[in-house]
Amino acid sequence: MTTVGQCCSLLLASTALAPLVSLPGNGTYQNTLASYFSAEEGALQPACVFSPTETADVAAAVAILSNDTNCDFAVKSHGHAPSAGFANIAGGVTIDLTGMDSVEVSADASVMRVGMGASWVQVYAVGDAHGVQVAGGRNGGVGVGGLLLGGGISYFSPRVGWACDAVASFEVVLAGGRVAGGNNLGVVTTAELRAFPQGQIMAGTLAHNISDRDAVFAAVTELTTAKDYDEYASIVLSLNMDPTTLEWTISEVPAYTKPVLRPKSYEPLFAVPNITDTLAIVNLSTFSNESAIPQLEFVFYTGTYAACAETLPTIFEVANATLSAATQPAGMLLWSVAFEPLPTKYTQWGDRNGGNVLGTEPSQGNAFIVLMSATAASADANDAVESISQQLMANINAEMQRRGLLHAFQYANYADASQNVLPSYGAANVQRLKNASAKYDPKGVFQNQVPGGFKIKNVV
Repeated sequence: MTTVGQCCSLLLASTALAPLVSLPGNGTYQNTLASYFSAEEGALQPACVFSPTETADVAAAVAILSNDTNCDFAVKSHGHAPSAGFANIAGGVTIDLTGMDSVEVSADASVMRVGMGASWVQVYAVGDAHGVQVAGGRNGGVGVGGLLLGGGISYFSPRVGWACDAVASFEVVLAGGRVAGGNNLGVVTTAELRAFPQGQIMAGTLAHNISDRDAVFAAVTELTTAKDYDEYASIVLSLNMDPTTLEWTISEVPAYTKPVLRPKSYEPLFAVPNITDTLAIVNLSTFSNESAIPQLEFVFYTGTYAACAETLPTIFEVANATLSAATQPAGMLLWSVAFEPLPTKYTQWGDRNGGNVLGTEPSQGNAFIVLMSATAASADANDAVESISQQLMANINAEMQRRGLLHAFQYANYADASQNVLPSYGAANVQRLKNASAKYDPKGVFQNQVPGGFKIKNVV
């Protein structure tokens, strides 16, 4: 039987691949672990880290590892998913793609060819320099690969749909090392993204007194449900609770993908008195280049709910009641409930661009995607935080289902490992994924040897 150490030895035995292998204690190995968003993910100790610089490296490594069913591996872009094991693996081989971060603009500026190890701020910096952009993550530190494979919400989603809808092509390393043109099927190494002319945008932060929350809720709901949704507008509404005082704050990040400082679409929101206003005309690369935060303990959960006047107030009341009644774990830093519009203006683009497997359709109506996140300073709090988070989401879902406002869709990039993401895409899309897995990975390498993430084999 092949041992963990022997799996790394198989890579080290290759003259071409050996320089790309890092063992525990090596600086490259430690840098990979330190680069994960969550401390829980970064705490996993792979037997070695493999750091490719081109697709041929990935193909050679996958060919070696997939040839031995005892060699488990993980694939990492920038490791922003907080759940342990999604992009790292204890005792296995972690393939760190961050060395594959090239960003190139085609001669006619219609396509950007991007390595899956790039971060979005790298992509946007190149785009700004060429007067074009692509649909990608709003946090510039997020990796290209993970965001695209989970769907991807973008400031440009009203104009192009999910970020994955704006992908022209993927380059994928299949089991056995063959290169074809989510980790359920293979390792994506490069994407060609449809580019479009783009200058500066309006973006920034607004904050209000929590006592004005109903006016903010009404303004954000009006924006989301507008019959003629403004295709240049997007927003994130955040409610944050201090676990020590149990007091809430409310803020929003509006973005407008034209250089208009006070767009008409946001007038109801601008009418609410604010205590912070940093709105400005900026380059996307500048605005998305958020300050690095310490590697802390994070828990994410998600849900999707119909957008109407009662949605935001109801979820706030449930969150407040649940969290106020909970015994706050030691080391707890922050509870957050964020709302992101999912209007039909976003979901119409899937079918137009050849379809995706997310199962979000205009017929489902306008909705809000919710990200419930919890931040703690110590792993000692993890079990309690997970328990409270599960209870909070159960309470929200029960109340929203009672009101007929619960949607099935669960956004993969915001989901906890315990959530049933793939079934939420619908039976037909699950079958599409199963058919693709059977065709391109008949031996089940990426179902069995790459255990991280949401696996189609686990969907009955």
